[in-house]
Amino acid sequence: MFKNILVLTDGSEISKLTIEKAVALAQSVGAKITGLTVVQPSTEPHGTGTMMLGGHVVEDAAHEFLQDVQHAAAAAGVTAECFTMRSDSVHSAAVAAAESRGCDLICMGTHGRSQLGKLFFGSELTGILHECKIPVLVYR
Repeated sequence: MFKNILVLTDGSEISKLTIEKAVALAQSVGAKITGLTVVQPSTEPHGTGTMMLGGHVVEDAAHEFLQDVQHAAAAAGVTAECFTMRSDSVHSAAVAAAESRGCDLICMGTHGRSQLGKLFFGSELTGILHECKIPVLVYR
């Protein structure tokens, strides 16, 4: 069955549900979890925003989102590896990550939105489905 499940998260409620379901699936089949948050440069503060919020606000949020993956996996006794990628294209980054990390399933939620900007939306899901050669499990 599956050995390495990539789970995409942006910190939204649907992403949190996706993490729960992906970890439960990984636990049931003896797979590991690879957590990914894609940081889009266009969502980072610039100019005065950087001075007010700090230069690493988006990366800090991404690491916080990935803590949900680490905690859920640890609670279920599932091995987890988490990382962020910087890209303007969530779908291209996700497909590249799945291929480079040897993932055999991608789990993601639809309509995931965070206060820091849209990380997943219809065109990202469509892009993943068109570019990806491995199965994609979508949670709503």
